[in-house]
Amino acid sequence: MRKKFRFLAIAIILVMFTTACNNNDTEESQPDDNDVTAEEENDDSTESKAENEDKTDKAEQSSDNISLEELPSIPTDIGGLADQSPGIFANAENLWDMEQEVEEEMQKLGEMSENPTDEEYEKYLRYMYSLVAQDYPNPEDMVKKWEFASFGNPDLPDAKFHFKENYNIEIILDSSGSMANLAGNGTRMDVAKESINNFLSEVPEEANVSLRVYGHKGTGDDSDKEMSCNAIEQVYGFDSYNEGEFQDALNQFQPKGWTPLADALKQSQDALGEFDVENNNNLIYVVSDGIETCDGDPVEVAKSLSESNASPIINIIGFQTDAEAQEQLEEMADVSGGIFASANNEEELQEEFDRAEEVLEAWKDWKDDAIKDLDAMEVDNSFDIMALHNDWSSATLSMKNKMNRLSNVAENLGFFTLDQKQILQDKIEETMEGIEQIGDQLEKDLEELSKQKIEEAKSSVEDKYNKQTEN
Repeated sequence: MRKKFRFLAIAIILVMFTTACNNNDTEESQPDDNDVTAEEENDDSTESKAENEDKTDKAEQSSDNISLEELPSIPTDIGGLADQSPGIFANAENLWDMEQEVEEEMQKLGEMSENPTDEEYEKYLRYMYSLVAQDYPNPEDMVKKWEFASFGNPDLPDAKFHFKENYNIEIILDSSGSMANLAGNGTRMDVAKESINNFLSEVPEEANVSLRVYGHKGTGDDSDKEMSCNAIEQVYGFDSYNEGEFQDALNQFQPKGWTPLADALKQSQDALGEFDVENNNNLIYVVSDGIETCDGDPVEVAKSLSESNASPIINIIGFQTDAEAQEQLEEMADVSGGIFASANNEEELQEEFDRAEEVLEAWKDWKDDAIKDLDAMEVDNSFDIMALHNDWSSATLSMKNKMNRLSNVAENLGFFTLDQKQILQDKIEETMEGIEQIGDQLEKDLEELSKQKIEEAKSSVEDKYNKQTEN
């Protein structure tokens, strides 16, 4: 008990001594609660000031970034929609999963000002539209397809569309490194090879076929550029289709290097030199997923080739192309009077080759003195118009949904307030209603055009029939 008491006494004395020492300290030696609060408030004030300065900087920066004049106007007609390039979010599946990418793009405009003008709303509307813009099928290509489907009609002004005794088909296949990218259950090259093989296996025995490949040697490295750009080879034909030999030709190369598209077309022009347009139907299919990378000008060469003695029809299939490559390929088709088709998967690629098969069947029927059924063509045209209108409607709906989602994500990231977002979404609704009306008008215009062409064709047939019966 004494030991316990003695220990307690010592503890009390120590506490008293410590208290006395604390009382002798000056106020400056230990800050009181008020001092701590003042410091915290000071820190908060500094942080708040920094945040305000940051917001001011962002606002000033955004006003100096992209002006309204720098942004393309939203299309208000058929041509504008058909010509627009797809935006970087055109194929995005879920913008909520891409917040970082959205933030990076929206930062180019910055946060909307507190009291935005109509001009500022228009700027955000145009910019957001450009990010999600869709790739609309060009109706001019469909009209060209109608002409292509009328192959053999002697009333067509261009002699290259008239049936001749001989038929030559060359397929020019991109074998550059990007064709190794996945597409469905295989690579782009796997899909292309299968579609090409299916197509050529159905051509009439009398037709001559050829397969030319490019970029199938070397790698995509700069050190291999010269070798790869010179890697252009006709691996089959011109000859009738032989399944075994053609398979051997298909299996001897894989996608590897660069894209010498212009030089491949030049070699095709040399090869077709012996097949003049007066006695031959000449058809070229270019299947590519990328832009020229070997310093050539494929647009100029395509124009020259179409004006050559062989005067081939040059149809181009862009397989899973980006916007830049698609623009170049479309221009190649345009200057050569051919058709550009965009294929995003195996089914779409096969559809384009199926269309060529139909023309070959018509050529075969012509040789057997068959008569085309113009009423059936009218039905086919109506289905084409319906499909195109559906594609346009789908693209418009996709843009509308993506613009609304983009505005939701951007609002969540703080680029504008809830009220500002609602105003933007009202403008989005109004804009997309106008684009829907453009699509509806396109459908009516194409129906009228189809009707006119069919009636002219029927009138021509009747005139010829009457002349024959009179004689």
